[in-house]
Amino acid sequence: MTITALSVPPTDTEIDHWWAVLAAARTADLPGTPPPSRTEVAGALRVPSARGRSVHWATDDAVASLVLFTDGANDHTAFLEELTVRPDARRRGAGAALWARVREELLADGRTSVAAEVDLGGPGQAFAESVGFENVLPMAWYVQDVREARWVQGAQAAQAAGGGAATTPAGYELHCWPGLVPDDWAQAVALAHGAMEDAPSGELDQQTQTWTAERLHAAHRKILDRGGALTTVAAVTPDGEVAAYTELVLSDPAGPRALQYDTVVVPAHRGHGLGRAVKLRMLAEAATRHPDLRTIATSVADDNTPMLAVNAALGYRRERGLGYFQLKL
Repeated sequence: MTITALSVPPTDTEIDHWWAVLAAARTADLPGTPPPSRTEVAGALRVPSARGRSVHWATDDAVASLVLFTDGANDHTAFLEELTVRPDARRRGAGAALWARVREELLADGRTSVAAEVDLGGPGQAFAESVGFENVLPMAWYVQDVREARWVQGAQAAQAAGGGAATTPAGYELHCWPGLVPDDWAQAVALAHGAMEDAPSGELDQQTQTWTAERLHAAHRKILDRGGALTTVAAVTPDGEVAAYTELVLSDPAGPRALQYDTVVVPAHRGHGLGRAVKLRMLAEAATRHPDLRTIATSVADDNTPMLAVNAALGYRRERGLGYFQLKL
């Protein structure tokens, strides 16, 4: 079996092959979830991760993608972004061969652990556990139907009224930034990101890094450079502090599904409904800016009780189980 590393940058033929494998696997394994578009696949392959060195391999029937962190604090570990085999070619050794190549790369680079997000109950979990991965952070995907969400009309009305006292807690103002967060606000958003440090992380072998304006912009620029769309909604105080924010990402702006990235409420500002407020405003923005959008998906750790409560109140439903799996080498 021949394993080849993708060209840098990858050719159109390589991208088409990668896309075909992922689309076939998603359709078979997750029939209720839209497969990735070519725009999404091409962006992920052509624009490297902002966190480290990306490596991509392929066989005739399978693909694998690895990010080796180079942030100074996590150079001992890595993230397996993809290891997917076309459904009609499974149980013929393609996945095992690619995993052997991935493991070889990890060991050669001095890595002592690797993590991956794995859907529960399917072939990914069975394979991950067969090679020694363990679920160190149980999670789940939750989805909200944009058009049926009972909050859409009220959120849009509040947006049209300039934010709306009904959805914005007293003492705060909601700001919305499509694309990169403006330079004047980037450091404040980066500082607020530090509140993510108390989010459940299980036994994940990764060190939390301090966020800066430069790091925030690098992470956001990667999304845009890959052809995606990004919107940030923040709740700010009169003195310019970002008390809460949420991010919405469409890997393909023409696609039917968006991802809710980080939703953060700074500890000193919790208990005022800010998580709900920024999500409501984001829902209104999504419905207005992306009229073809059907669903918003987000992943939440099973132990993150406050965020689960906020999402439930906004109409999110559990879609499927997910785990942050890890292997110590």
